[in-house]
Amino acid sequence: MEGEESEPIPVSPQHIADVEMATAHTVSDSDDSDSSDSDNEAQQTVELQNLQSQLSTNPSNYDTHIRYIKLLRTMGELDKLRQARETMSALFPLSPEMWQEWAKDEASHSSGPVIPAVIENLYERGTSDYLSVSLWCDYLNFVREHDPSVRDYSPNGISKARHLFERAITAAGLHVTQGNKIWDAYREFEHSIFNAIDQTDIQAKEKQAQCIRRIYHRQLSVPLASLKSTLIAYKAWEVEQGNILDAESDDVDGISSQVALAYKKALEMYNARAHLEEEIARQDSVESEKFQHFMSYLKFEQSSGDPARVQILYERAITEFPVSSDLWLDYTRYVDKTLKVGSVVRDVYSRATRNCPWIEELWVQYLLSLERGHASEKDISDVYEKSLQCTFSTFEGYLDLFLTRIDGLRRRISLAKEGDALSFSLIKETFQRASEYLSPHMNHTDGFLHLYSYWARLELKLGKDLGAARGVWENLLKICSMFEAWQGYITMEIELGQINEARSLYKRCYSKSFSGTGSEDICQAWLRFEREFGTLDDFDRAVQKVSPRLEQLKLFRLQQESISLTATADQREHSFKKTAREKRKSGSNATDEQSPAKRQKNDPRDPKKLNQNSNSQEQNKTEINEGDETKDKVDQPENEKQIKDSSAAKNKVYTDQCTAFISNLPLKANDEDIHQFFSDVGGVSSIRILHDKFTGKSRGLAYVDFIDDDHLARAVAKNKHMLLEKRLSIARSNPKQKKESNASIAPGEHVGFRKQTRVDGGSASKEDVESSKEGGVSHSAGRRRGENIQLKGKNTFAVPRNVRALGWTANKPRTVEEGDEKPKSNDEFRKMFLKK
Repeated sequence: MEGEESEPIPVSPQHIADVEMATAHTVSDSDDSDSSDSDNEAQQTVELQNLQSQLSTNPSNYDTHIRYIKLLRTMGELDKLRQARETMSALFPLSPEMWQEWAKDEASHSSGPVIPAVIENLYERGTSDYLSVSLWCDYLNFVREHDPSVRDYSPNGISKARHLFERAITAAGLHVTQGNKIWDAYREFEHSIFNAIDQTDIQAKEKQAQCIRRIYHRQLSVPLASLKSTLIAYKAWEVEQGNILDAESDDVDGISSQVALAYKKALEMYNARAHLEEEIARQDSVESEKFQHFMSYLKFEQSSGDPARVQILYERAITEFPVSSDLWLDYTRYVDKTLKVGSVVRDVYSRATRNCPWIEELWVQYLLSLERGHASEKDISDVYEKSLQCTFSTFEGYLDLFLTRIDGLRRRISLAKEGDALSFSLIKETFQRASEYLSPHMNHTDGFLHLYSYWARLELKLGKDLGAARGVWENLLKICSMFEAWQGYITMEIELGQINEARSLYKRCYSKSFSGTGSEDICQAWLRFEREFGTLDDFDRAVQKVSPRLEQLKLFRLQQESISLTATADQREHSFKKTAREKRKSGSNATDEQSPAKRQKNDPRDPKKLNQNSNSQEQNKTEINEGDETKDKVDQPENEKQIKDSSAAKNKVYTDQCTAFISNLPLKANDEDIHQFFSDVGGVSSIRILHDKFTGKSRGLAYVDFIDDDHLARAVAKNKHMLLEKRLSIARSNPKQKKESNASIAPGEHVGFRKQTRVDGGSASKEDVESSKEGGVSHSAGRRRGENIQLKGKNTFAVPRNVRALGWTANKPRTVEEGDEKPKSNDEFRKMFLKK
């Protein structure tokens, strides 16, 4: 009771001691917690400084931006977090989850009242990066909750909300598995408007009910996963409106025939796509399999011929594989060919170049699409400047960009009306910029020659300046003195009728050395020129100058051909010897006939047994020879193929300077599987799967070359990832280590033993030489005794006894050893003596 004093509660000494101890523990725990928090803050500060330093050095590192934003979000640094997100979004598209976090952080940490326009702007930017149904739902819910005009159902608010819902339906309403969320939210909003209308306003109620009915009808005509539940909800709503329907069943009885027909068609379409949706939704499939499922799904949708459905499926695939250049190229080609809507095509190309800025083809097609859409010079120039800031795999990519820009300027200058024409100086500046950038790297290529030829032609046609065109050619000749460059310069002068200038150019270049047959071609071209345009004296002077040069070139060509023929002969001889060695090796296990000495040693001295043994030996010998000949015929194509493959592999040199070595590769994996595996990394220039040289099967090893170290680093980061249900081992190839490990082995040696000189000039193993010294006969030699073999050279110490001596050309009858002939009878001996 108020005013009454409460009696004091008695407290025991033990209770006081317990309270003091608890207080002490609490203070101690608080001190430990404060100390731990301070340590964490110090670590976070150090990590934050390191990330800031990394971003200042390399601002295009995507992973560093992610870690930096997460750390700032953990530390609660809202201002720095906002700036970090703005910086990253200017460089890269953000994922839907990052946009959702950003919008929620801005809404929850705002010091004053929430400003809907700021958050709505974030949602607008997020929905333009990738397709996300959940992001659209957050956007719609935020507008309904925080926009007063929408919340109060004012006419302007209702109009704004409906416009936003229609945009969401267009963007994500055809999503087979998640699109119903947008439709349901739309109907819920319209239901809330219906409930807010006064019950006495029957006309307004009926009008709003008709609006809800139209949304139901539209949703029932779209193939969505929730079609049957939507039908039941629609029938229940119609019952509420006073219509008599069976609200519990999912059949179409009681609804209009038009709606029923549209519903059945939509249900058939969904059933045709259900298995495809299940394949791309599987969680246990690897990225390469999921990518292939999406591509199969896209082919199916393209065959149905509905561009809206194809586009939304492309958007779903892009959200799953945002850095797949093949997917973006396929998508942009489709919108160029099918949609042809300027704003849509431009938006797709803008996002494609943000996700894959290293693909020059995307930038080239982007510039062309802007020109088709009649974009302004400022827009085209901005895209062109952005493209030149990117890093491409080859300089040909930059050349293609320069030429695309020049082509566009030329077309616009040629077709522009008076007063609207662009200045020709833009083309000259672009040519000059291209020359300065590409000349250190492409000055002896056909592409660079084409650039200058194009430049000179435009100086004549658009610039109307012959001196400038000649200056272009002269500058090219200072950079690169190719035969084609001189010929192009001379051709221009001839076409313009400048005969004397063309003749002076021939005099300047006829004595120069060009690659291939260029030196002879320029001399012959001068002679043809004088025949067609010069006088007899001009022709004689040309012959007088050209003839010694042609004789000199002819002699040089003969010398080169002689060297080439010698090298070819040596190569053929080496190949023949290698084939012979392979055949000897393949027949080393065959059973050969015994030497005469061994036959005599093993002779049983029994005439009957001798006859039987000799017959059986002859039969076995015949069978073995026939088997060996058949084997040689069968194996010969394989040996030749292996020799060609090995020689081709030896001729091609791989430096492995930017190469990933892959082990534990599935034996059924091919180049396409590996390329798809690294599709998210990009930059693959070549793939080499190692195969067994005898069976041709994969050894489970591969080398993958990349265009630069950045792509290689990202590829190595995929170590231990799964490919075809096997975990790959990926490491950087180190050719220096291989060279050092083989440095102690002299050229021409194998690890384990050194090669010895074979009788036929090839190389023999140690075992072959020892068997030759012992007088043994090789099996392959035994099979080819009928051949006329002549030995050349000094190394004849190891000549087997069954090889003919030098100079023998005819087959001599085989000498029969004692004991080989059948014993004669008494009658035969008597006849011999009578003859004598």
